[in-house]
Amino acid sequence: MEKRIAILATNGFEESELKSPKEALEKEGFKVEIVSLEKENIKGWSNGNWSDEISVDRSIKDVNAKEYNALVLPGGVINPDKLRRDENVLIFVRDFFKQGKPVGAICHAGWTLIEADVVKGRTMTSFQSIKTDLENAGALWVDKEVVVDEALVTSRNPNDLPAFNSKVIEEIKEGKHDLQHA
Repeated sequence: MEKRIAILATNGFEESELKSPKEALEKEGFKVEIVSLEKENIKGWSNGNWSDEISVDRSIKDVNAKEYNALVLPGGVINPDKLRRDENVLIFVRDFFKQGKPVGAICHAGWTLIEADVVKGRTMTSFQSIKTDLENAGALWVDKEVVVDEALVTSRNPNDLPAFNSKVIEEIKEGKHDLQHA
């Protein structure tokens, strides 16, 4: 059965942190869908400037975590700050945790997880500047390229993408997180 992966992002996503996992997941044969607040295209961020647009497959208002085997949250500063203000995003993210499905979050994406109230008691990493935010939300922050805590995969920055992609794929392939049918 084909595995379906949601990448949740909006305008201001860190370009490499969306494109690299997407390519790695597709190379494994997974069906990857871009889920967003927007309905058509979202614009990336790279090297301090706006970058390429990417097509959105589905609106956050039209999806349910039960449709997917895993969730990937790219970082960037603007992207998670916008996402964490949307109640549909928070419900979607929480549902992956309730269903025990893999979630990959890199860089500043931890902000969305904090707002969804899913980090307490978790060992995680992130971009250095949100270390205190994660600790204040109850996470144990460590400085490693990739950290796995019960199907939650976190990394610090684009330099960690090879390790991040590998661990996200490993968690998905373990197979104990099959789709739950509504």
